[in-house]
Amino acid sequence: MAQKPLRLLACGDVEGKFDALFNRVRAIQKKSGNFDLLLCVGNFFGSTPDAEWEEYKTGIKKAPIQTYVLGANNQETVKYFQDVDGCELAENITYLGRKGVFTGSSGLQIVYLSGTESLNEPVPGYSFSPKDVSSLRTMLCSTPQFKGVDILLTSPWPKYVGNFGNSSGEVDTKKCGSALISSLATGLKPRYHFAALEKTYYERLPYRNHIVLQENAQHATRFIALANVGNPEKKKYLYAFSIVPMKLMDAAELVKQPPDVTENPYRKSGKEASTGKQTPASEEESACQFFFDLNEKQGRKRSSTGRDSKSSPYPKQPRKPPQPPGPCWFCLASPEVEKHLVVNIGTHCYLALAKGGLSDDHVLILPIGHYQSVVELSAEVVEEVEKYKATLRRFFRSRGKRCVLFERNYKSHHLQLQVIPVPLSSCATDDIKDAFITQAQEQQIELLEIPEHSDIKQIAQPGAAYFYVELDTGEKLFHRIKKNFPLQFGREVLASEAILNIPDKSDWRKCQISKEEEETLARRFRKDFEPFDFTVDDD
Repeated sequence: MAQKPLRLLACGDVEGKFDALFNRVRAIQKKSGNFDLLLCVGNFFGSTPDAEWEEYKTGIKKAPIQTYVLGANNQETVKYFQDVDGCELAENITYLGRKGVFTGSSGLQIVYLSGTESLNEPVPGYSFSPKDVSSLRTMLCSTPQFKGVDILLTSPWPKYVGNFGNSSGEVDTKKCGSALISSLATGLKPRYHFAALEKTYYERLPYRNHIVLQENAQHATRFIALANVGNPEKKKYLYAFSIVPMKLMDAAELVKQPPDVTENPYRKSGKEASTGKQTPASEEESACQFFFDLNEKQGRKRSSTGRDSKSSPYPKQPRKPPQPPGPCWFCLASPEVEKHLVVNIGTHCYLALAKGGLSDDHVLILPIGHYQSVVELSAEVVEEVEKYKATLRRFFRSRGKRCVLFERNYKSHHLQLQVIPVPLSSCATDDIKDAFITQAQEQQIELLEIPEHSDIKQIAQPGAAYFYVELDTGEKLFHRIKKNFPLQFGREVLASEAILNIPDKSDWRKCQISKEEEETLARRFRKDFEPFDFTVDDD
């Protein structure tokens, strides 16, 4: 029999507005049924007169739900929390204590840390120290088979929580918040983490607690910051959720990843290694010599910083792209490049029609310099690749199509990111995804779904062989190639009856057309793409 979920409420800074909070809770319970607990983070007491609190303290009024609160965040309110180990403040209102673990009869595990961060000794009565955080981590993480906790309650935000996530609004998470709480959240791996104090609501995208394909899958964490009760902007201060205690959950269900999961915001990413040395502009121009031949409009090239390259008499000297060890069909400066297929050139990347494409507008995103795979790209090249991807999505969407991207880093020497448009009317994204997974299973290829916000660089090491698909929704499928891999797999899936229904085009060599026809298609694509071209500034 499935465990019945607990129904909980979490609240931000109450600041002494007890009637406003509890009246709101009564209204919610009348409409949606009773909740099991109310968890309050931030400032429970405020600078308002105590008359309202006295009614609850003396029993004249009663909280409509069992309420657990954190302690003081300033000297003014320390007087309300006499016992550091926690105590009942009024009927149905309990102070949890300075720090510790509360385990309910259901097995739900709630870790709490009261106060704000202090690095000074002695620690004020309204603060926590590095020792407090260290003791909490040690107490929990040292237990055998520790997986994480259900809920973490803190008043301050964790520092850096916005990394890799959605916008946190006016709160700069690189400056605001507590680094000690970031450390605590990293170690405890809470399923839910609630905080307040910033007088705003922020529900971060869930983040994962493991490195994809390098560590066993673990549950995701949801961070939610809540606003203050009764705020005039009507920002959300009360959050309702259901939860089954971790210890009662099926392991597979527990580690199931939400579709919008991101990287862990507290995990440090490695610095980009610098690639190449600075080179005189004349050498760089030789790699971009085709630009003005392609552009029929009068425009000026933008630099990677977005500034007009003619606006300064002392332009920044660009770095020379990596050079191939021998002849390469795709390095833009190479004489082997079929230049008539090139349809757009940026600062670090270019677009070219695919030779023997699945459709007339099947294109490739290629780096100008010699990079073997996405994993090896430098930061500025990655940035422009992403810009091309977003632009192509908009371009194809305007023409009633969605695009599928894939890369095969196997028996290839220069990165070719294939971009294939699929008519919206022919099939849905889920159909495309199912087709890839089904054909992979038929050929005994392990095609894993990875979170859309994941970074391929954290999954595959430079030099590793892999196949990778990105759908228009941002969903991604990944296969680590260990031995052999069918070279035409991506094309075969897309050409199949389930998607484009052109199975005879699965081999590019059977789809080649004359150079004159290719030139016609290239001219048409350049003209159609022109309104979307981000590489040119109009005067």
